[in-house]
Formats: sequence, structure tokens, C-alpha cells
Amino acid sequence: MDFGHIHHVALICSDYGVSKRFYTELLGFAVIAETYRAERQSYKLDLRRGDCQLELFSFPNPPPRVSPEACGLRHLAFVVDDVEASARALQAKGVEVETIRVDELTGKRFTFFKDPDGLPLELYER
Repeated sequence: MDFGHIHHVALICSDYGVSKRFYTELLGFAVIAETYRAERQSYKLDLRRGDCQLELFSFPNPPPRVSPEACGLRHLAFVVDDVEASARALQAKGVEVETIRVDELTGKRFTFFKDPDGLPLELYER
């Protein structure tokens, strides 16, 4: 079996408009398709930036995220050429970014920021 690469990551948001703006306008993802599913009162937004594809879902009253330390997805990491420059670009758009750290195992620089629902997102230097 050959998996190749990850096709997409699916995220559920609490406020569709806020999350759509965050991922498209602030992070620069392009909209591939946007579908409203009336029977589910739900949007499905397909996004792409480079080789990264996200599916953004909205549902009425989704339960809150328990903790990034709970079982399941811990965080989503994006590879960037320059963590410092990328962090500055996010900060210029009003996004709070943590202090840049160095991965003790790889020696690579990284930092975290959060999406509108508090999902930890990581910038990890190539």
C-alpha cells in the first residue's frame, strides 16, 4: 500500500464566516469549492495553498474542543522557509504568535499560533 501524501485535513469551525476569512484572507488559502448543505445546515469549504488542502466544515452547535492534549489531532503544522518572517507576516495581520523556539531533536525553528476556534497551528522551518 502506498499512501503518497496526505490529501486533506478536515476542520470543524464554530463561526463559518470568521474561520473562512481567517484561512482565506489571513493565511492565503484559495477557495476550491464552497457548498452549503441545507439538510445538515452546514457549509463545506474546500481550500488549497500549495500542496496543502483543507476542508472547513460548519455545523450547528458543535461541541467545544476539549484540549490539544486530548486524544486526536494535536495540531496542524505548515512548513515555511523562514519562521521569523512568517511569524512577522501573521503578526502584521493581527494574529498572535508564540515565541519562536528550536526543536531539540531536529534543530529546526518553530512557533505556534491559533485559528479562531483555538486549534493550534504551527509554523515549522524547512
